[in-house]
Amino acid sequence: VQLQASGGGLVQAGGSLRLSCAASQRGFITYRRGWFRQAPGKEREFVASIRWEDGITDYSDSVKGRFTISKDDVTKTVYLQMNSLKPEDTFVYYCAAQITGGSTFDPKNYAYWGQGTLVTVSS
Repeated sequence: VQLQASGGGLVQAGGSLRLSCAASQRGFITYRRGWFRQAPGKEREFVASIRWEDGITDYSDSVKGRFTISKDDVTKTVYLQMNSLKPEDTFVYYCAAQITGGSTFDPKNYAYWGQGTLVTVSS
């Protein structure tokens, strides 16, 4: 199974972007899907996640109230709606899938990763 992230780009501060993460197989069953972001030379950091069965979401404090994660149960696609973007949101964003339970915040608990999509927010 492959995850394909898309939707990144260049946007001005205060603008919006929507990232998508599609799974190559519609029958792909996961416990949780998440978004992480990473700057060059830095560790990957948690952004948001959604538990597939019941839709429970988690967000990092830095994006809470501005970003919204959602899912499409039919296409198994996950979205990250990013509003009120700030220059400090400039990262490569990765989508990921967790097959079994575990910490939602630790990237080590995610078995599948997309290729990353660059988000650049200009001031």
